[in-house]
Amino acid sequence: MIAIRHAFAAALLLAGLAALAGFAPLHLIGDARAQDAKMQSATAALVAKPVALPDMVVGTAKAPVTIVEYASMTCPHCADFGQNVFPMLKSKYVDAGKVRFVFREFPLDIKALAASMLARCIGRDEPAKYFGAIETLFKQQDRLVAQTLDTLNLIGRQAGMNEQAVEACEKDQALLDKISADQKFANEELKVYATPTFFINGEMLKGAMTFEELDKKIQALLKR
Repeated sequence: MIAIRHAFAAALLLAGLAALAGFAPLHLIGDARAQDAKMQSATAALVAKPVALPDMVVGTAKAPVTIVEYASMTCPHCADFGQNVFPMLKSKYVDAGKVRFVFREFPLDIKALAASMLARCIGRDEPAKYFGAIETLFKQQDRLVAQTLDTLNLIGRQAGMNEQAVEACEKDQALLDKISADQKFANEELKVYATPTFFINGEMLKGAMTFEELDKKIQALLKR
């Protein structure tokens, strides 16, 4: 009995030391990884569900990696990603058929909401026009915040809209309701609380991201 007690005590000591050292039994690690993969797959399926507004997408549907970004048009980190990271992402991965990129609105204030509505009115069902409007709005972000109406009218004119058309766009209740519904879904179902928030094949990543960080993540997924 003494030998058994000593062996049991030694086993407990080793287990405690392993826990303190940050180790876990291999079968537990495997279970955790399987659970993480299952949760990520479920999140990916939820992200892929049709939303109120048609998704604005660049890249082929057959791409092995899908990136969904939730962004606000008055978010500086979103503007930085749009101007400095997205062009490299598009050149290296989207145009090569390896990444499908989806942009979704998550306006954090009334000015961001107005900008998102204008981008939708400019783009309609043409992603190229929509992404062009998003690019311009991000470049004009400081002006958008300081002189919202003038900036909306300026960008609207550049897209062939007069002031009456811009005003009608901003008063489109159906469009407003759809943006609000999609934002509510993202908040309640996907737990999106801030921008930018990315979902890369279902994995949520929050906050600013450099191209180097994104590149590393994509490369790892492409090797699987």
